[in-house]
Amino acid sequence: MESIRSLLGKTIELKISGYKIPIIGELIDVGSDILVLYSENKYIYTPVHHLQHMKVMEEAEDSSQDNKEPVLDHAHISFRKMLMNARGIFTEIHLGGASSIHGYVTSIMNDYFLFYSPVHHTIYIPLHHVKYLSPYPPNMTPYDLSDSHFPVQPGTPALSRNLEQQLEKFQNGLVVFDLGESPLKAGLLKKVDSHIIELIEAGGQTILLHTDHIKSIHLP
Repeated sequence: MESIRSLLGKTIELKISGYKIPIIGELIDVGSDILVLYSENKYIYTPVHHLQHMKVMEEAEDSSQDNKEPVLDHAHISFRKMLMNARGIFTEIHLGGASSIHGYVTSIMNDYFLFYSPVHHTIYIPLHHVKYLSPYPPNMTPYDLSDSHFPVQPGTPALSRNLEQQLEKFQNGLVVFDLGESPLKAGLLKKVDSHIIELIEAGGQTILLHTDHIKSIHLP
């Protein structure tokens, strides 16, 4: 990681997996498994394992932070700690492709966490699929809604320690995977066994999916 730390304070171009457009900004901090950039007046936290390439931008414009303090505490920074620090703060989470959601981290388990979105309500997100998270300024609410429109601390369902066990609780019920980006990722969850999901789509056809490639789950 020393080669990355040597770029602290410099404007870099960062390409991460699952995100088509490179992120350009100042490298603010480096943790054991996370990078922090200041880009377009916001802090972006991305897990190191999504790094595809990084390079210093030549003749870069001044990327000073204008004395803006980060919303999250950077002490002993790590990806899991940033998720914990983000609880209760309006945050953007990017899951790759067009899957960007806005809301609040509510609970963090072994390999997944709960995210409350005013649009999708409770979403179960595997930790390894988060491309980046970016907190909004304090006191900002989703879509400029008043607190009366949605619960910042919604009722938390009974949670299992890992995602596959949680999915087993949804058997014989309707589920939506990956925010419904494909008609083959919404239907009746028939069975979960050894990371293989048996899903029955609207037309009655059985679809098999692997849990490692599920980016999000929510119940309709």
